[in-house]
Amino acid sequence: MRESIERNMAYLRAFFTGETDGHAIIMNATEPGGCPLGDFTLSDRPVADWRDHVLRRYEAQLEWHERIGDDSVPYVVSTHANTGIFAAAFGCPLHVYDTDTNAAATPAVNTADEADALPEPEIDDVPTLRRTLELARLAAEALGPEVPVAVPDVQSPFDIAAMVWRKEEFFIACATAPKPVRRLVAKCERLLVRFLDRYLAELPNVNMCHCPRAWSPPELGIWLSEDEVGSISPATFEALSLPSLTRLSERYGGISIHCCASAAHQFPSFRKLPGLRAWQRVFADQGGPATALKAWPDKPFVVAWTDEREVRELRQISPETRFLVNMDAQETLEESLALYARLRQVFPRK
Repeated sequence: MRESIERNMAYLRAFFTGETDGHAIIMNATEPGGCPLGDFTLSDRPVADWRDHVLRRYEAQLEWHERIGDDSVPYVVSTHANTGIFAAAFGCPLHVYDTDTNAAATPAVNTADEADALPEPEIDDVPTLRRTLELARLAAEALGPEVPVAVPDVQSPFDIAAMVWRKEEFFIACATAPKPVRRLVAKCERLLVRFLDRYLAELPNVNMCHCPRAWSPPELGIWLSEDEVGSISPATFEALSLPSLTRLSERYGGISIHCCASAAHQFPSFRKLPGLRAWQRVFADQGGPATALKAWPDKPFVVAWTDEREVRELRQISPETRFLVNMDAQETLEESLALYARLRQVFPRK
């Protein structure tokens, strides 16, 4: 088992750095359902109460990889993907839904003066971030240094700022008062850097990919979501968001981006980003997959939340693109094995 995992690590490194022209397929495991205790970042219960659930999720990945033989690297993932854990550091209340939906940040400020007045938080003073670190440490202690522990959901500094400042006012300020927006984005960037630097320092083995399911080591850089850029112009993006993305890429040795906005108008600006390793799109644009694939034929393209027919079409649209195909588990192991075999014919590993 260890040998196959190490082989997959070497292959995924080569995939993201362009040292292979092959493709990767990751078949998501059938894992335990949502934790009955709820979101560990929002609870007053001891973080240790969530440890066993997190370990069961890892064990399910490990067993699935052994049975499927795909390109996955099993790793520890937390019980929730709450996008507001960094915004909460600036005082954003987190709304908890009655349904099985992750909590979401509600805004903390409405004006430029209020944004400027926000203090820069310390990690240990923020329950969502402190508890995230604690659960990661507990998992690492239980499983040992060979097992990767994934980062939590990482939003871009601009996206975090758009949660902190009431969004409709925030986007108006992007056009009418860009300096306070830039200052808030800088605060969010510094918080993100402090958290990631500490995460990397305290954990022996970190998976930097937060979304979707994949593995990427720290030396290949940061992964984050940039989901608000569909609502702004390229000039605004380049003035208020691209500089922070550039600094993060330079600091961590590269950057991979998830974007689910209708943001085809930003593709030329994204191409200015140094150190772009991989790109993951939810196809929200009118042009569909072809627009995104043709914008980055030379970069690995991560595909998720889709079906067999659609991924086959992507391969036909852009045969020169290297794909990482991230597929949800099927109803049975046999169905997952059969799907993996069919996909391997279309997306060979070299």
